[in-house]
Amino acid sequence: MGNADRRHPVYRVAFGVDIEGSTTRNNMEKQKLRRVMYGALGQAFAAHGVGDADLDPPLDRGDGAIVLIRSSDRVPKTLLLESVVPEVSRVLGRHNAEFPDLAIRLRAVLHAGEVHFDELGQSGEMLDVACRLLDAPRLKLALRETSAPLVLVVSDDLYWSVVHHGYDGIDAPSFAPLVNVQIGSVAQRGWVHVPDEPLVWPHPLVR
Repeated sequence: MGNADRRHPVYRVAFGVDIEGSTTRNNMEKQKLRRVMYGALGQAFAAHGVGDADLDPPLDRGDGAIVLIRSSDRVPKTLLLESVVPEVSRVLGRHNAEFPDLAIRLRAVLHAGEVHFDELGQSGEMLDVACRLLDAPRLKLALRETSAPLVLVVSDDLYWSVVHHGYDGIDAPSFAPLVNVQIGSVAQRGWVHVPDEPLVWPHPLVR
């Protein structure tokens, strides 16, 4: 993106992940877990036709990362929800079965919106919301409450624009509005989902 374009925001889908309990690991283990995390993301994207041309360089968070996806007809949000995210979970599950001493579990987030790029990187409210949802205590608790290798939270906007319509491969009743975070003076809700687990959360469909 050239300098002349930096005043204009661009639309991106944020897919963020964070490693559970990374602070309990030593530095050598952290390095190994990071490689597993990035490897799982790369395998899942490649398995469903998402290539380098569809992605910006990841925003590295040490024990996590946020991948910005150049949303287009090639990479619809439904593909991410029905295929890519579950694939990450399955890749992690296979890794954990083979290497139990280096087991890894992730919290994940999907959100979308406008992002600004400059010479230092990326910024914008969309990223603030994604990071806050990903770090929410209730999402951490949701991961502790399951044995699954990954739990996902989607933003309220993404839930109502995509998830609740019931597209093939997306089980809307298995998303629950468990997460609430504050961004400035605005409350943001997140919907929690465990891929490949047939959970039906006891909640009213409120809007």
